Amino acid sequence: MENIQLLLQGFETALTFQNVGAALLGAILGLIVGAMPGIGSLAGVALLLPLTYKFNPTTAIIMLGALYYSNMYGGSFSAILLNIPGDSPAVVTAIDGYPMAKKKKRPGQALFTANMSSFIGGTIGICILTFTGPALANLGLKFGPSEMTALLLIAMTSISWLVGENPTKGVIITVVGILLASMGMDTLSGAPRYDFGNMHLLGGIPFTPFVIGAVGFSQVIKLINDRTKDNGASNSDMKLTIRGSLLTKHDFRRLLPPAIRSGFLGTFVGVLPGAGATTGSFLGYAVQKKMHSEEELGTGAIEGIASCEAANNAAAAGAFAPLLALGIPGSGTGAVLLGGLMMWGLNPGPLLFTNEPDFTWGLIASLFLSNILTLIIALAVIPFLLKILSVPVKYMIPIITVVCVVGSYSSSYSMYGVLIMFLSGLLGYFLSKNDYPTAPMLLSFVLAPLLETNMRKAFIISGGSLNIFFNRPITCVLMVVFFAVVATPIIKSMINKNKNKKTEGTN
Repeated sequence: MENIQLLLQGFETALTFQNVGAALLGAILGLIVGAMPGIGSLAGVALLLPLTYKFNPTTAIIMLGALYYSNMYGGSFSAILLNIPGDSPAVVTAIDGYPMAKKKKRPGQALFTANMSSFIGGTIGICILTFTGPALANLGLKFGPSEMTALLLIAMTSISWLVGENPTKGVIITVVGILLASMGMDTLSGAPRYDFGNMHLLGGIPFTPFVIGAVGFSQVIKLINDRTKDNGASNSDMKLTIRGSLLTKHDFRRLLPPAIRSGFLGTFVGVLPGAGATTGSFLGYAVQKKMHSEEELGTGAIEGIASCEAANNAAAAGAFAPLLALGIPGSGTGAVLLGGLMMWGLNPGPLLFTNEPDFTWGLIASLFLSNILTLIIALAVIPFLLKILSVPVKYMIPIITVVCVVGSYSSSYSMYGVLIMFLSGLLGYFLSKNDYPTAPMLLSFVLAPLLETNMRKAFIISGGSLNIFFNRPITCVLMVVFFAVVATPIIKSMINKNKNKKTEGTN
């Protein structure tokens, strides 16, 4: 009851004219920043931080919190309509979002699914933050390097059979992603590796140009090859009205279970140090892969979009728990927000909830407000977004190319990023041409550095002993799950072989 009273006091703070205006501005800017490939929440918050210097601390953090939060919504727009993820969590959204928009001719429903799932996941995340914020933050502290290693091992082993029907191709392409991620400076010792004497490669392959090329520019190459078949035709026969974009009751029933499940999972992942919305998005999708879906994931299934979009928004809410309660940022964006708090004279930690209740609860209340405002704005712009699909292919090719080039350059501020984008575009096109899924490569590229860093820290702590993965309760449980994940497909294939042998014997 005390938390509810404090939350109501927080709404009194958040619902002033100035703070509502700040939340609205942050929601609009976040949608724009999220939809623009190459910027992302980190750059968006960092670039707009100077605008808040003259605001009072509460108004400033409300605006930045709304921007960070709505960025999770915006990333799905370009992922669904152009197959170019606006930010890294949206990589998973593109797996089902783009096929649903392009192949199934349901772009409006795909956007509606993404927005509604984001709202549901976000609401769950904020509610959990409201009632268990400090407790969740303390739970997150229990996840050290060994626990994170076990969790990421589960994630990495799920990748290979996450997308597509051929696990062998999935394993191969996952390994390619890991090899590409290992290029550059060693994360712990700083020693160069796989740089081939090139100064640029010392910094590794930048993620944003890589993903824009592998997913977006490869699409441009495909459009150029297929333009003779399309004859420059547009997609103007699609339903481009808000009424045509509404979800049916059946669609909503399909959306609800994965969105709720991923809302809880994403909040937990968001609390973990260094995990972030990308890991939450992936794990939400991986769990859904094990559940029942009306359509196969990867072909434009509503469940696929709902699971990852709800998870990344819930993770964004969950990340505020360690930030406010312990002063520990869970991501780069969290670090920028932490810097802003300290700049305004606030010291995040266990005493923040006691010493600055107006600020803390005003921020939490503003997240509820931002979630509602962002949903309204996101749904209102769907008809305008859908007009992108009515543009003829001959115009779309140069437009998408410009978006890819600008996004790649703005993330690295050099032509090196643009070159990486072109090369990864060729790689992505070659893979898709030979029926290799690109999603496992991108996901392993994101998760491999996290896995390497945490695994090596765990071995440094234990002096190289494997016991550290089995003598801690949380790690032990996660390792059991890991072995179960690895063993399940092997056991299944053995059972199927035995069945086939028995069938042949009886015949």
